[in-house]
Amino acid sequence: MQQTTRVSSRRVLSSVATLLGNASCPCDVPRQSFTTYSPQELQKSRKHSIPGDLVTWGSLGFCRTSRFAAGFMPLQHKPLNSIIDLERTTDRPVEDLIAIWDDYHLGRGHIGSFMKAKLYHLLEQRAANCRYFVIPLWRGNGYTTMFAQVQMPHVLFTGLEDYKARGTQAAPYFTVSYYTEFAEKDLVLIRGDVVFTSKISDSEAQWLLETMQSFYLNDNRYKLVERFNRETRDFEFKDVLKALEMPIL
Repeated sequence: MQQTTRVSSRRVLSSVATLLGNASCPCDVPRQSFTTYSPQELQKSRKHSIPGDLVTWGSLGFCRTSRFAAGFMPLQHKPLNSIIDLERTTDRPVEDLIAIWDDYHLGRGHIGSFMKAKLYHLLEQRAANCRYFVIPLWRGNGYTTMFAQVQMPHVLFTGLEDYKARGTQAAPYFTVSYYTEFAEKDLVLIRGDVVFTSKISDSEAQWLLETMQSFYLNDNRYKLVERFNRETRDFEFKDVLKALEMPIL
């Protein structure tokens, strides 16, 4: 089990500099405003009665294990049509689709979420040139630093120390896939899978997903992502801690 460490911002910055060097990453993205689905919309979606035949109740197709496997290969993307019967969803409203997705993942040990298509396109645009970021995951009296690789439509999370030791061969602790089949309805479905339960819990994975998205979609927070990818020497990990209102250890 990776130990929770009281890592200073200087130590993390040193790790970042070692990993990324001074490679430039042009991220000329215009400042934009964005919105998300309101709690009222989500609550409304859960009130609908959804016929069970819209969902393919098959194997999820992702491996969950408590062991850390050296040389683990990235998980294969599970097609959306193996989860939802797409032919039966043609005329379904967004609220129904959200409810189907939420019900399918409920209690299954996996994470189901969603976002508006315009937000996804902004995330995709920004991630195209700024693919990496570090996020502190608070545990007890300290935090573990997680390394995110954002290569849409997938995101991989692993421990920074494991990434330093193994590079691109490091095994992901948590993977995320985005499904754009309903983009014309302004809806993108999100699926998260915890690969190593000994490394990260489902609740921590949910928090990492939401936090990663906030850094790419919030204009002020995204400046830190740009700095991390484009101006590594000027990146201060303590600024990430401040943004998340975490103590600087």
